[in-house]
Amino acid sequence: MLTATSPRRFAKANRYIAGVDEAGRGPLAGPVVAAAVILPRRFAPIEDLRDSKALTHEQRTGLARKIRARAYVAVGIAEPEEIDRLNILHASMAAMQRAVLSLPCEIERCYIDGNRKPDLPCRATALVGGDTFEPTIMAASIIAKTVRDELMRQADARFPGYDLASNKGYGCPAHYAGLRTLGPSPIHRLSFTPVQMALQGSFDDLIEAASETAED
Repeated sequence: MLTATSPRRFAKANRYIAGVDEAGRGPLAGPVVAAAVILPRRFAPIEDLRDSKALTHEQRTGLARKIRARAYVAVGIAEPEEIDRLNILHASMAAMQRAVLSLPCEIERCYIDGNRKPDLPCRATALVGGDTFEPTIMAASIIAKTVRDELMRQADARFPGYDLASNKGYGCPAHYAGLRTLGPSPIHRLSFTPVQMALQGSFDDLIEAASETAED
């Protein structure tokens, strides 16, 4: 997935630095989505840019539109089957690699949010907490989050009963109740413990604990 709405000549006049972040490591269902973003230096900075987790849905949506209008954006996805096969860490690294390799130009350096970095054909620096201070990573976090949220809203229409549009695949009482009633859907991560418990019919205690936590 790639959008490139800025002029192509921008590619020849700038040294490319990309920020990379992912969304969706923790959920029980759905893909992990990574984004790579190049912010053009010659354009005015994007106001109110910050970590996606510190933004409302409306703020993220508005900023995502601004980012796509001013920057190069690429997205990489690892589906639940790959997460189960590789584990979530390696699947996240694969999604990040796909995002970077989908950018339409050669990258000089990548800034990766976190303490691990994928195998990339450029210099890469892992920045712990990078989504709080590095603008390119902030932009990538916003794109990854908005793309994944939309995918989960679409998944909710295909697989009703888990409240995926609201919980985005994360564990919560409504999601656990759906797992108990319906069992896992085709987009659930079968290697994740709560999903395995649903398959075994043995997670009533987990639902009760989640309900108590929600009430606290």
